Amino acid sequence: MPDTEHEYERQREQLLLEIVRSRGASDRRVIDAMRRVPRHEFVPEQYRAYAYENRPLPIGERQTISQPLMVATMTEALDVQPQHVTLEIGAGSGYQAAILAELCSQVYTLERHETLAATARETLARLGCANVEVVVADGSQGYAERAPYDRIMVSAGSPSIPDALLRQLKLGGKMVIPVGDFNYQALTLVEQTSSGPISQEIAGCVFVPLIGEYGWSRDRTDPG
Repeated sequence: MPDTEHEYERQREQLLLEIVRSRGASDRRVIDAMRRVPRHEFVPEQYRAYAYENRPLPIGERQTISQPLMVATMTEALDVQPQHVTLEIGAGSGYQAAILAELCSQVYTLERHETLAATARETLARLGCANVEVVVADGSQGYAERAPYDRIMVSAGSPSIPDALLRQLKLGGKMVIPVGDFNYQALTLVEQTSSGPISQEIAGCVFVPLIGEYGWSRDRTDPG
């Protein structure tokens, strides 16, 4: 297990090289943002030895921190610019929000689990991510208080594209969202146009379910 920041940096560079070689991302801004954000800080202590492996990891509450390749793919597809205000659905550990914060002016990230939101908030504050606000809320409903948004990223699988999120997306804005069933989704890019939303599939993926009024009624693994 790495025990120095130097070793973590070495592993991070190796991971980024792997992502670039796989053509998961070619946007230098995205790669540089991932270079600046230490993924191991967002991973529970017992899994930090695997922080720079290209795979999702458990973070509690049956949630995961996404695979780095998927983070790169989604971030590049969203085409986040410095002036943008971005909404993220599914804060989880806060890792994706930290990367978005490197690329835009403000990030609002929603998380339905209070324990995860508290941990993400603490980690982001410790790392100096001052332009991220973590909110405990039903992510499928969006965050109307700060709408409309230039960009929306949904880090959970939805049975469809929630109407609430479409209403909160600016004209000309973009949203990336996994759409499908519990077992498999299509990562979908949605663009808001004057004639309505236009969507295209980017890649196959598997995310934890989006639970809420405009998502799934509850996690299929939830015994309640």
